[in-house]
Amino acid sequence: MNAAPADQIRLLDVQALDLRLAQLSHKRTSLPEHAEIEQLSSDLAQLRDLLVASTTEESDTTREQTKAEQDVDQVRQRAVRDQQRLDSGAVSSPKDLESLQREIVSLAKRQGDLEDVVLEIMERREGAQERVAELTERVAAVQAKVDDATARRDAATAELDAEAATVAKDRQIVAEVIPADLLKLYDKLRAQQGGVGAARLYQRRCEGCRLELNMAEVGDVRAASPDTVLRCENCHRILVRTSESGL
Repeated sequence: MNAAPADQIRLLDVQALDLRLAQLSHKRTSLPEHAEIEQLSSDLAQLRDLLVASTTEESDTTREQTKAEQDVDQVRQRAVRDQQRLDSGAVSSPKDLESLQREIVSLAKRQGDLEDVVLEIMERREGAQERVAELTERVAAVQAKVDDATARRDAATAELDAEAATVAKDRQIVAEVIPADLLKLYDKLRAQQGGVGAARLYQRRCEGCRLELNMAEVGDVRAASPDTVLRCENCHRILVRTSESGL
């Protein structure tokens, strides 16, 4: 393949712009905020699960307390009615009086037991409420950190995208004046060679593979026409000659 020396040198400009685009893309995907957001999001998900569990426990204990208080109230009302019957003198039979008195004593014990149950439930409910309050604060704090990291990531991404757009435009401008067949070869080699399709020959060394040309290869390069598109014998990239090639 032949191409004007100026067009070959322009390949180096395209290559430099392509490398910059690759650097920007790598930097975009490697922003520290990505890992930070991922970790914070994981922490936030765990905290939210704990909050849901604590909220559920609070709700359950609230219902449980309401039921237990209703049980206490029913026993209390029964005891009040029995005491009123006893005080009214409506029960005259000694046997019935004895039975009523035993029931009043039994109800008192039952009421005490149920009140202990209510106190135990209240303690559990208060503990759940405290956990809900604590976890709510922690969720809010971690969410604020997520929002901050997200804002920083978005700002950095926008800056990188803006630079990438400028570099891509510059690349398009330079590439438009390069012969299509030469550019096609360059793009093919770039895809095969890790993003580098053209390299400068500097002081007899290919800057693509960093290997120095041997004497026979130097002789071939010297003998080649300036229009000849050379390829590195080692890495097969397009080898671009400049005034600093050391020939």
